[in-house]
Amino acid sequence: MLSKSSNNAINFITGIAAVSVILGALSLFIVLSGFAGLKDFTLQFTSLIDPDLKAEAAVGKSFKISSEELSSLQNHPDIVSFSQIVEERVFITFEERNYPNAYIKGVDEHFESVNAIDSVVPLGSWFSEKSNQIVTGWGIANRLNIGVMDYGKSVELYIPKPGKGQVTDVKQAFTSVKAINVGIFDINETTNDKYIYAPIDMARYLLNFDDNQVTALEFKIREGVSETDAREAISSILGDKVILKNSEQLNDALYKMLNTEYLAVYLIFTLILIIALFNVVGTIIMMILDKKKTLHTLYHMGATVKDIRRIFFLQGSLMTVLGGLIGLLVGYLIVQAQISFGLVKITPSLPYPMGLKWENFLIVFITISVLGILASKVASVRITKNLISY
Repeated sequence: MLSKSSNNAINFITGIAAVSVILGALSLFIVLSGFAGLKDFTLQFTSLIDPDLKAEAAVGKSFKISSEELSSLQNHPDIVSFSQIVEERVFITFEERNYPNAYIKGVDEHFESVNAIDSVVPLGSWFSEKSNQIVTGWGIANRLNIGVMDYGKSVELYIPKPGKGQVTDVKQAFTSVKAINVGIFDINETTNDKYIYAPIDMARYLLNFDDNQVTALEFKIREGVSETDAREAISSILGDKVILKNSEQLNDALYKMLNTEYLAVYLIFTLILIIALFNVVGTIIMMILDKKKTLHTLYHMGATVKDIRRIFFLQGSLMTVLGGLIGLLVGYLIVQAQISFGLVKITPSLPYPMGLKWENFLIVFITISVLGILASKVASVRITKNLISY
């Protein structure tokens, strides 16, 4: 593999093939690492407000929790804290502007110990319990031009009353409250345009819920406790009236989108890698033709066609495997330099995120090895008895 041919054209073609393999592995690894960094960068915003586990009603929109169940959850060693949640769609009006696509999320005093919500409230502060205060998403506040702690201007929240029949009086058809916005949170575009946070008593009043009625429970699990053990513990207390979901299940649409994009990027660059490996096939065929006389001599000295094919198969396989390893090494150095020094920036203050994942090393190495072995096999079978016996 390392020896030079007497034909300079063969040496040149071999060099191009080796470089194409290295660049193919390098490009695939860098792209996958860049996508891994973007994925982590995207998910870090949802993980700030996602609980370790969330219990939702198995049937209907809400369920009731007894004092015995509350006591059992509070005293369970696997659970650090949990928060009662009441969530429903709400119609918002503010100074003749309205917003119909919001959701009110009523939370109790334990919510801040389950989620790091205080870290995503850049303007104002978190609301006080037993008050008419709310914290609004940045998108909603921007659309309605809602300020912070403007006690002269209230935000009105409306939720339709349950019932049947024709509505004759609009005022009687809705339960409404007037609230003061004391903070604006900024998490991501979807959440900013969707939620307002409020005390759970306000949400229960709007929905005409009982004091022990909730739409969900959000849990923070003690460090070191497995998700499986925590699920079993919570299910043993709450029974089959709830469905437990982790962060990935709560954001299944986002995860599906990111995984689909990851697969698409991988397939596109694998196609580019396949095209690059045609250089390896061409190089091996050129070497076969260049060494035709030598192969003729080997054949008449007793080497079989299978033995001669193995020589070129191993040469092509070694070229691709070693080229892939070199590409991975160079790719690792580039990715590590970007992580350490932020050489490429999205904005003047935000370097392009990169992520070093061991599975990306494995994916690139297996891909380049399998494709390289197949390419070497395709090229080596061009050696026939007729080619080397005369």
